Amino acid sequence: MKFSVPDMSCGHCTAAIESAVKSADPNAGVECDLSARHVRVASVLPADQVLAIIRDAGYNVEPAAA
Repeated sequence: MKFSVPDMSCGHCTAAIESAVKSADPNAGVECDLSARHVRVASVLPADQVLAIIRDAGYNVEPAAA
């Protein structure tokens, strides 16, 4: 799954997003690309749940084209 997170701007942001996703799925793979402001998530969680987790962490997020 790939998401666009336009507010993600620093290492703290990436750590907060990764921590939030991994709190719901400890085995999730989370890759943050700060320059593109994209987050890739490999998880058993459905995309809508991952979107909600990132929003709950305080970030605007939308699905991104693959």
